[in-house]
Amino acid sequence: MGSELERIRDAVIAGKRGEAAAFVREALNAGLPPGRIMTESLIAAMEVVGRKYSSGEFFLPEMVIAARAMEEVLPLMLPYLDRGSYKTKAKVILGTVYGDIHDIGKNIVKMMMEGAGYEVIDLGVDVAVKAFVDGIRKASPKFVLMSCLITLAMESMRKTAEAIETSGLRRKVFIGVGGAPTTKEFADMIGADFYADDAYGCVLNCNRLSRIFTS
Repeated sequence: MGSELERIRDAVIAGKRGEAAAFVREALNAGLPPGRIMTESLIAAMEVVGRKYSSGEFFLPEMVIAARAMEEVLPLMLPYLDRGSYKTKAKVILGTVYGDIHDIGKNIVKMMMEGAGYEVIDLGVDVAVKAFVDGIRKASPKFVLMSCLITLAMESMRKTAEAIETSGLRRKVFIGVGGAPTTKEFADMIGADFYADDAYGCVLNCNRLSRIFTS
């Protein structure tokens, strides 16, 4: 069983989408527990990719192709995971804030978060303040993740964080921000719970906070 799980993991790390999908199908057909495939192969693969990216061993292209391999196999897993064999860590909503239509960074965060075992609701790009607030009310997530690549859009982040506060929803969610112009100091200034400078850092922060609210 170990070798079957390892070859799925290694295929995802290498970004070999076809092989990863074929190996997952074989493992499921052989009766391997879907929860083990998810945790020991897929999540484990994205943890390796995240560490390699943070250490400089992997660059953005390697992270993207690995994330796409993960995205390829997740639909194969979902029918099995929906049967109760696996529980997600927490629900997340994310989006690129109003005034910014860049989506590459957001999409990578989405794939990394899904790969880490979170249920992710993607609000898209150029997301209005009200859409974030409505998303929290509708989905009851534990995390709200905001991205921007344009300096002017940082004001939308501030307004969104403020609206979440004034709507009475702030105590229900953790807020994370990221993107080229953002900093930890900016995150602190708008009252966010954390800033991450890359997708793996976002995963690590969410994992840390997940342990806090589940302990």
